[in-house]
Amino acid sequence: MKKLITTTLAAAALAAGGTAIVYAQTNPMVGGAAMYPTKNIVENAVNSKDHTTLVAAVKAAGLVDTLSGPGPFTVFAPTNEAFAKLPAGTVATLVKPENKATLTKILTYHVIPGTITAAQIAAKAKAHQGIANYKTVEGDSLRFTKSPKGGWTIMDTHGHRGKISIANVRQSNGMIHVIDTVMMP
Repeated sequence: MKKLITTTLAAAALAAGGTAIVYAQTNPMVGGAAMYPTKNIVENAVNSKDHTTLVAAVKAAGLVDTLSGPGPFTVFAPTNEAFAKLPAGTVATLVKPENKATLTKILTYHVIPGTITAAQIAAKAKAHQGIANYKTVEGDSLRFTKSPKGGWTIMDTHGHRGKISIANVRQSNGMIHVIDTVMMP
């Protein structure tokens, strides 16, 4: 019924010469799993088959309680394929207990305090000559620019670039944007 009403309102707005903005009623599927806005970041991430490496890293870094907490947080979540792009042995080395500080630094570089939507990234970029910078929990910044092919490009302080592949996955304690590259502080 809600979908019918939303579709009817959008059609009416377009017929009147206006612009219709229709928001999805549900979150996108991520890694073959439904993402529920009533669950927190960790509760949803553990169900994504595309984020098993990220979940293992979050556990190894001791960040489960933090990312399960009230937040809000915006997480730029690298996929398993993103971690696979790192040099051979990197992930296995990072999850060792003696490398917890380095792993924590990398993971918190993917987290921005607050809830940031793709629309907010777009608005900030529009106001700043096409570039949106956000300070991460780690302390450095991530830079976002509009991709020529659509969507948003993310860049770390060393110039590594990736892309947001799935935006605006709402969580009870923030937002997840799926990315295709591990950012390095």
